[in-house]
Amino acid sequence: QVQLVESGGGLVQAGGSLRLSCAASGRTSSNYAMAWFRQAPGKEREFVAVISGSDGRTYYLDSVKGRFTISRENAKNTVYLQMNRLIPEDTAVYYCARDSRAGRAVLPQMAQMAQRYDYWGQGTQVTVSS
Repeated sequence: QVQLVESGGGLVQAGGSLRLSCAASGRTSSNYAMAWFRQAPGKEREFVAVISGSDGRTYYLDSVKGRFTISRENAKNTVYLQMNRLIPEDTAVYYCARDSRAGRAVLPQMAQMAQRYDYWGQGTQVTVSS
């Protein structure tokens, strides 16, 4: 069993920054891709970013490219999402998720599919005021 716990959310003004963390515990391995998704009120959950567990490749939602950076610190079993130049449209609950298969290649279109991931955190709220 794996537990994922997000932290770092909060209220920030437009143009500000936040860094989200996702700490994994239990039967963890650095060989799994890890992703961030978000869900705004009244909207479906959407993919934000993913980082490969095998080669460190990253992919992003187009609207966050150049503003968000996903990274991982395997020694701490932690994945981060650095969010800069936040805009009100970034307001959502942010979730981290773990790929259901270790060592799987991360392809952009496939990595965006929520059903690819089997473990999810409880989410952390990010609110960006205008």
